[in-house]
Amino acid sequence: MLLTGLIACTGPTTETGTQNATLNNLSKEEMAAEVKEAFLHAWNGYKQYAWGHDALKPLSGSYHDWYAHSLLMTPVDAFDTMILMGLQKEANEAKDLILDSLSFNYNMDVQVFEVTIRLLGGLIAAYQLDGEPRFLELATDLANRLLPAFDTPTGMPFRYVNLITGMTRDSINNPAEIGTLTVEFGTLSKLTGNPVYYDKAKQAVTALFSRRSDIGLVGTTINVMTGEWINQQSHISAMIDSYYEYHLKSAKLFNDKDFQDMFDAGIQAVNKYLADTTYGGLWYGQANMYTGERTGTRFGALDAFMPGLLVLSGDITRAKALQENCFLMWTKHGIEPETIDYSNFEILWPSYVLRPENIESATYLYHKTGDEKYLEMGKVMFQSILQHCKTDAGFAAIRDVRTMEKSDQIESFFLAETLKYAYLLFAEIPGFNFNEKIFNTEAHLIGGYEL
Repeated sequence: MLLTGLIACTGPTTETGTQNATLNNLSKEEMAAEVKEAFLHAWNGYKQYAWGHDALKPLSGSYHDWYAHSLLMTPVDAFDTMILMGLQKEANEAKDLILDSLSFNYNMDVQVFEVTIRLLGGLIAAYQLDGEPRFLELATDLANRLLPAFDTPTGMPFRYVNLITGMTRDSINNPAEIGTLTVEFGTLSKLTGNPVYYDKAKQAVTALFSRRSDIGLVGTTINVMTGEWINQQSHISAMIDSYYEYHLKSAKLFNDKDFQDMFDAGIQAVNKYLADTTYGGLWYGQANMYTGERTGTRFGALDAFMPGLLVLSGDITRAKALQENCFLMWTKHGIEPETIDYSNFEILWPSYVLRPENIESATYLYHKTGDEKYLEMGKVMFQSILQHCKTDAGFAAIRDVRTMEKSDQIESFFLAETLKYAYLLFAEIPGFNFNEKIFNTEAHLIGGYEL
């Protein structure tokens, strides 16, 4: 596919003009430099407008905090990306801010899943890459404050826990939030020698897996107090997606056959009941967890993680087939919407919140196959982000891909994941073999971290 000219987007309040740059003829090295420049643009916007807070608001030139007190989401999330990009000055800035200011000693409720993948994962990766023991101390302190969430009759955690009191809330949880803790908690057990973290996280996953249906599927929501399924629809989308991802990654990280068995059983059911070739190529839809009956034909930006997971599992044939449709979903409207109906390509949820999964899967496929068409996919996706999302202060989410109206939002995962995977698609890092690395679901380099 030929790439078109690049038009720079409007900034917080003013037009930035036209940039007559094209990426289609750039080398891998030049593309890596373009991605690094985009990262610096986003980081400098954070420094200017949101320093010390969780996230930048890129249109208003302001900031956003998740909770009553900042947990420095963006600096923690971005740190290992800086290390991989060789941005030592920026890494030192982030490190100083984190070590000087980050505290979890606040009387506030936090979402166990999000602070685990972003903060616990980010701090563990920072410790492994940088060696500063205070990163590990912060990670351990956070994990200890999260442990009360697992105090349920089933061992599956509540969604929220108070960082000081240990009080919990929201007993209706989902497979993704229950099952996407083992990589971080398990690695912390390895680093500290304390098995409690791995044991608690594994017990939660095992409890959930044991409640799968007779045909091997899990539902969307479950009561962690009773073990009763609330929403019985199965899929690979939000609220389930990384449940499968962490089965395989935990098996590889910890050489744990239990997780491999869970992954093998789960992916077999997914491919039998959720895979759909009715509408051209390969998609994954929705089905009733007990009967396997098709209940929906929805697919979206989050589902685009699946080709990467299939690559990691060795199923290259399905990975290639699915990535073709993931890329089609991206290019159909110039940038991917959050959700479509793949039976007719109708947009069901029109926003693009700077998600990484499509680029992530192209990166996995390129490094496994060497096929340069995945480099071209990456160029197209990265250029469309530059074209439609760049502002004077950084990058902004898209409210509606049909109009390309921007939203005053940039999630920390844009720096942690989207730009990291784009960089790893193009960059040649000496001694770094992508195929030997394990990243958590926030793209933090957790396994095989040596550079």
